[in-house]
Amino acid sequence: MSLPHAILTALLERPSSGLELTRRFDRSIGFFWSATHQQIYRELGKLEQSGLIRALPGPPAQGRRKEYEVLPAGRTALTDWVAEPQDPKPIRDPLLLRLRAAAVVGLHGLDAELRRHLDLHERQLAEYLEIEQRDFPAAKADTENRLQHLVLQAGIQLETFWVQWLTEALAAAVAEAAEALAASAPERG
Repeated sequence: MSLPHAILTALLERPSSGLELTRRFDRSIGFFWSATHQQIYRELGKLEQSGLIRALPGPPAQGRRKEYEVLPAGRTALTDWVAEPQDPKPIRDPLLLRLRAAAVVGLHGLDAELRRHLDLHERQLAEYLEIEQRDFPAAKADTENRLQHLVLQAGIQLETFWVQWLTEALAAAVAEAAEALAASAPERG
């Protein structure tokens, strides 16, 4: 249900074409709410049909795509959604379940997967920190949009957590594998 709200938010920030929205999702919104090109275009059609957005008046210039803007009903729908209560979603991460299973059946290469995840989270953290440096420099801290910065900071903190946790999990997995190897090695006399 949140994709239409993500699109309404993006269109209120700046009227855009479907292609521009796709690019914006790839660069910013997609860090916390992803959508494919097809999903965005499909949702634009539904939002337009529902009377929440409209194509900007006037014929599109040659080579220019149809741009959309939010109508008052769309702003009201987004405002109402912002105020709705919603419980946090429980964590359903297959990696956590795999680690729990490894405690029962052994690691069997899970350490490589932990290293891969660690690398992915380190890269994502670096990208978020780069975005923060570029878009929210300390000199502009009082003038920038604090709420957008908070969203980015949430991403930074989540990635920092995963990097720390995966580092610890990898160390524990390596230690577990070493202990298992030592226990299975024949005694030297």
